[in-house]
Amino acid sequence: MQKSIPYMQYRGGSSKGLFFNASDLPADETERNKMVLAAMEGAGHGDPRQIDGLGGGTSLTSKVAVVSISKSPGVDLDYLFLQVVVGKGTISTTQTCGNILAGVLPFAVEAGIIKAQHPVTTAKINIANTGGICEVSLQTPNGEVQYSGNAKVDGVPGTAAPIICNYLETVGATCGTLLPTGNAKDIINGVAITCIDNGMPVVLMKASDLNLTGNETKEVLEANKPLKQTIEAIRLQAGLMMKLGDVSQQTIPKICLVSLPQNGGVMNTRMFIPHVVHDAIGVLAAVSVATACLIPKSVTEGIAHFEKGTHFFPIEHPSGEFTVNLDFDFSDGNLNINRSGVIRTARLLSKGDVFIPS
Repeated sequence: MQKSIPYMQYRGGSSKGLFFNASDLPADETERNKMVLAAMEGAGHGDPRQIDGLGGGTSLTSKVAVVSISKSPGVDLDYLFLQVVVGKGTISTTQTCGNILAGVLPFAVEAGIIKAQHPVTTAKINIANTGGICEVSLQTPNGEVQYSGNAKVDGVPGTAAPIICNYLETVGATCGTLLPTGNAKDIINGVAITCIDNGMPVVLMKASDLNLTGNETKEVLEANKPLKQTIEAIRLQAGLMMKLGDVSQQTIPKICLVSLPQNGGVMNTRMFIPHVVHDAIGVLAAVSVATACLIPKSVTEGIAHFEKGTHFFPIEHPSGEFTVNLDFDFSDGNLNINRSGVIRTARLLSKGDVFIPS
């Protein structure tokens, strides 16, 4: 006999995933992961198609949020992000996802975990994977979630109501410090890199250092096997330098190839996450990449174009651009990030019970 679990499915930003109330899942991590994998993959353990489950067969559509009332003082919700590693039959909790985060507050309201206010509901969300805090504001006229609106997120069809996400504690969330190696620039296998963590551990490289223009399509980059081998060799060494240990089975750090802007942004990017190329750029990856623009002697020098004193950093990606709003200052020559703001959208796609095969 099959077991059923209540769920909702949201499109959050440019990702899509299943959302669960923590109380509906086992408290034991091993049992919880088995249940989540069964929901996403069905009986096809490790099936990259996820044909017997609700997963979408790509890293961007194989995501899960587990949400609960927070036990931390001054915080409203806890959000645990689970990345189903496509084709591996495993779950990673070493990273988080800012796109899926955009769906956490709408889900919490729809699921009755938190009560909506009029006309806006604001909540502080603890990102359980890293301990970072994000203050999220959601449009809830008459106490109901509003999904329609005029906010446009590149890489997402149509428009929707804006969801404001202000990240309050993201610096060094995974690696412990903004610059995990202690340097603005390092050299691995003859390639200059910048390792940074402002919410997402990212390794930046100049596309030109890899004999690329930076404007190559996702398909061209993914078909370049020597390039992927070069990037992975650098990523593995960078993982050790960033105090992440052996990252061969981890989805972090991400890799970002940077080049001159083409359409009025700060920089052009191509993100490897970590072995396939992102159609756009992840939320917290964009925050880390934008922050790198402010660091003297990073690999962004000579590439990043922005006016002194600006707090808005449009990061170009294959589907358009992603603007990050950084509240920052310098003291004694050190960069201080006070708040990192982004605008996302989310939409409830389905809800009901997902059935777990016996």
